[in-house]
Amino acid sequence: MSETGTTYLLVDGENIDATLGSSILGGRPTPEQRPRWERVLSFAQQTWDQPVKALFFLNASNGSLPMSFVQALTAIGFVPIPLSGESYEKVVDIGIKRTLDAIADREGDVLLASHDGDFAPEVADLVDAGRRVGLLAFREFTSQSLAGLTARGLQTFDLESDVAAFNVQLPRLRIIPLEEFDPLRYL
Repeated sequence: MSETGTTYLLVDGENIDATLGSSILGGRPTPEQRPRWERVLSFAQQTWDQPVKALFFLNASNGSLPMSFVQALTAIGFVPIPLSGESYEKVVDIGIKRTLDAIADREGDVLLASHDGDFAPEVADLVDAGRRVGLLAFREFTSQSLAGLTARGLQTFDLESDVAAFNVQLPRLRIIPLEEFDPLRYL
C-alpha cells in the first residue's frame, strides 16, 4: 500500500488504440469510438481514493505530434510523454518499462493501461513487492503473461465495462460473467 497516496496511471496509447482498431473495430476508430480519457483518469482517482499522476506515452519517432490530442490530454490532467527512437525500437514500451522500474524505487500504486506482455516482468516485480497494481484493458485481449499475474495480486479492470471509458457500446465478443449478463442488450 502506498504511504504517499499516489497512483501512477501509465497509458500505452499505441497499444490501446491498436487493440481497439484492429482487434475490436476492424478499422480506425471514429472519434465517438475512442476512449474518454477523462473517465479513465476519474476511474484511476476513485479506484484507490488517492491523487493520480497520469502519464500518457506517445511514439513521436516520426518527428511530429498530434497537437490537438496532446493539448486535450494536458487539459484534462495527463502529462503527455512523447518519445522518439530508432525505427527498430519499441520506444513506448521502453519508456513504460523504465517508468515501472523507477516506480519500484519509490512509494506509490500503479494502474497500467495496456495489453502488452512485455510489461509482465516489471508488473510482477511490483505485485510481488506488495504494491497495488491494476491493469486497464480489454480483458479478452490481455496477454497471457499479464493475465497470469492476477493469481499473484494484479487487479484487472475492463476499459468498457468497469471503467466506462466509452460513449458507445463496442462490438466485442467476450465471455460474459452471468452477474453482468443483460438480455436487453441482445433483444
